[in-house]
Amino acid sequence: MAEVIPAAVLRNLADKLYEKRKNAALDVEGIVKQLAAAGEHEKITAVINLLTTEFTYSPQANHRKGGLIGLAAATVGLTSDAAQHLEQIVPPVLNSFSDQDSRVRYYACEALYNIAKVVRGDFIVFFNQIFDALCKLSADSDANVQSAAHLLDRLVKDIVTESDQFSIEEFIPLLRERMNVLNPYVRQFLVGWITVLDSVPDIDMLGFLPDFLDGLFNMLSDSSHEIRQQADSALSEFLQEIKNSPSVDYGRMAEILVQRAGSPDEFTRLTAITWINEFVKLGGDQLVPYYADILGAILPCISDKEEKIRVVARETNEELRAIKADPAEAFDVGAILSIARSQLSSEWEATRIEALHWISTLLNRHRTEVLQYLGDIFGTLLTALSDPSDEVVLLVLDVHAAIAKDPQHFRQIVVFLVDKFRIDNSLLEKRGALIIRRLCVLLNAERVYRELSTILEGEPDLDFASIMVQALNLILLTSLELSEIRDLLKQSLVNPAGKDLYISLYASWCHSPMAIISLCLLSQTYQHASTVIQSLVEEDINVKFLVQLDKLIQLLETPIFAYLRLQLLEPGRHIWLFKALYGLLMLLPQQSAAFKILKTRLKAVPSYSFNGEQLKRTPSGNPYQFLHQMPGGSQITEDGDITMDGGNSHNGINFAARLQQFQQVQHLHRLHSKAQVQSRKNSTSLSKNMVEAQKQEEPRRPQLSEINVPTSRSSSKRSPQV
Repeated sequence: MAEVIPAAVLRNLADKLYEKRKNAALDVEGIVKQLAAAGEHEKITAVINLLTTEFTYSPQANHRKGGLIGLAAATVGLTSDAAQHLEQIVPPVLNSFSDQDSRVRYYACEALYNIAKVVRGDFIVFFNQIFDALCKLSADSDANVQSAAHLLDRLVKDIVTESDQFSIEEFIPLLRERMNVLNPYVRQFLVGWITVLDSVPDIDMLGFLPDFLDGLFNMLSDSSHEIRQQADSALSEFLQEIKNSPSVDYGRMAEILVQRAGSPDEFTRLTAITWINEFVKLGGDQLVPYYADILGAILPCISDKEEKIRVVARETNEELRAIKADPAEAFDVGAILSIARSQLSSEWEATRIEALHWISTLLNRHRTEVLQYLGDIFGTLLTALSDPSDEVVLLVLDVHAAIAKDPQHFRQIVVFLVDKFRIDNSLLEKRGALIIRRLCVLLNAERVYRELSTILEGEPDLDFASIMVQALNLILLTSLELSEIRDLLKQSLVNPAGKDLYISLYASWCHSPMAIISLCLLSQTYQHASTVIQSLVEEDINVKFLVQLDKLIQLLETPIFAYLRLQLLEPGRHIWLFKALYGLLMLLPQQSAAFKILKTRLKAVPSYSFNGEQLKRTPSGNPYQFLHQMPGGSQITEDGDITMDGGNSHNGINFAARLQQFQQVQHLHRLHSKAQVQSRKNSTSLSKNMVEAQKQEEPRRPQLSEINVPTSRSSSKRSPQV
């Protein structure tokens, strides 16, 4: 081979001086050009092998530098014939990109640049290897190497954009593997390539967008403003292409966007939710299988701390809800419900509200499918009744009411609601009135109260039953929503519907003496109210009873009981009302405010006569039942109702049986109270016995009086005389 390349040229090619190596490379170029002109390709191959083995793979850095510049010179000398020798020329140059010597890496870039300029399109067969090498060099520690790699990169991009041999299918896996690299120089390099390839009309980068979309979104949170800007610019361009493209794979990209919408980085979340917004508008049927995932991304963003994100999320949510998809078209009602249910436990009120709106929407559109998943969401909906937001609670009640439209679900909901109140007393105390009133508006007040009464009638927890009845009674007496029930109860003695409601409520109202008395006053069964008051025993009149009585006296002064106060103007017709009120007065402590209020009210009653009406004892001998003699010999009560069964039944209401029912229930409450007192006593006694036992187990310590302390004479002299 020395015959082909003179020894002096080879010696200069390995010289430490760049000028000598450069001149030697020019000599190699001339030699190869002559050989190519003569068609002596075997000798050319031998020259390339010499440069490769003796120089580029040499342990001497100057030899490697000379070998690289020699290979580039040989390629220039080959000109149009270079393509057939690229398999020998390019690999050793690529191998030099990983050389430990930065100057060797620099010359490798320079050599490949010169080779690429000569072969142009024929260079494409090595594109993947070259791209991999450039990716590494873009993050090189040496600035000169980075600069050289940048120049080479620009040339390679030019070659690729004008080549018809470039395979995007082979390139994408290479790109995808590197998209999650964190090095900022590599990221800039990758975004640059994506942008360039996307600008080539013949290369369909949009079709492969799902392969590197996640990587681009990952760059939006880069610490470098320049990288964030480049990634955002690339994403904006792709989004515009999506809007103009008739065929887009929305599904795969939707999965990526859903993940990125939950990013801790604000800019990433905003970009992701903006893309989702466009996808919902453009995606159509393609997105139906992904609705649940998309909803899972939107709902948290509705409560985002950044206003821009909240605005886009709300708009997207409305767009998504407006789409009327069919379960037959892969619309998964169960998956949507699962997402809405999970978001009900969100810490953000706005998210919980929108989750409830979704459940309501699904109930309206796909009721049958939703009810199939009722067991999955019912517990969460009940728990949501304890939500700190009134708006959330009202929406939960709307959902419950929508479910309860079916008779089989109505009782289930009321039963579970009572159970929830039993478990969580604070819910009954804080939200009970709101919940009951709202359900009465949504589901018919009478129906709700009848069902509650039926459930509480058999309630085994007597303490809870009493508390619950008291709460229901207070709501009944004060809520505007229950005015129709109150009007119906006022007609209990003359209207069959009123009578049925009265009897229905009475059964459970027996758990509270004050609730029964209130019910009687409301329904104008004053005689029975007086009888109930007379039946109370010492154990019934406790602090709780007096507190409730105080509330009732206050309520008697409200507009709801205006009719009752006006009836006091006709004492001849409403003697039992007076007797009942005076009975309550006698139960109140004289120093209490309630006593003074009721006494003042009764004193205000005019003291004129009963207009000639006669008062007489009843034929039954009941000393408390006053009857009025009417023309024709018939007898009516003070409320104007004809008596039957000796005054024990009116309009089909058997008051004697009602009284017996009340007394039986109260007897159970008294036994329960005694059992509780005895249990507390036993517990206290047990605690005392345990303390005594502990004392006995301790070593006995002598008392002061048992200790013999010697006394001095002086002290004995000063001792007091007895």
